Amino acid sequence: MKLIQRIGYYLGGFSLGLIILAFFLNGKKTSCSYGPDARVLKNINSKKIKYSETLSSLLINKTIDSTGINFVLKKGDINFSESNPRQEPCGIYVVEGTYNDNDVLLTVENCDSIATVLDFKTLQ
Repeated sequence: MKLIQRIGYYLGGFSLGLIILAFFLNGKKTSCSYGPDARVLKNINSKKIKYSETLSSLLINKTIDSTGINFVLKKGDINFSESNPRQEPCGIYVVEGTYNDNDVLLTVENCDSIATVLDFKTLQ
């Protein structure tokens, strides 16, 4: 068998496999959370999100918006150098993100069943 035939069979099988995978995984909620940031953010977002008392009062006064907090929790980056993930009983994570052209820092306490947003800061 010539090299060009081998490449043709390989590409045909590969494309057939991609089509089968696209058919089976179509509409499923699959994700590839392999990086440390993605795993922590997925873990936080899979839990019930609570707000600290100071944040709750700011939300009631409409000083800050819960939509911005949720956006940063979904699309932000974890700053592991400022975080304390091994703290007992709940790890503390600092999430950095951008919302409405403002840099935002969130401090989140990640417990077993609840994630509590402790602090919200906008950076100038």
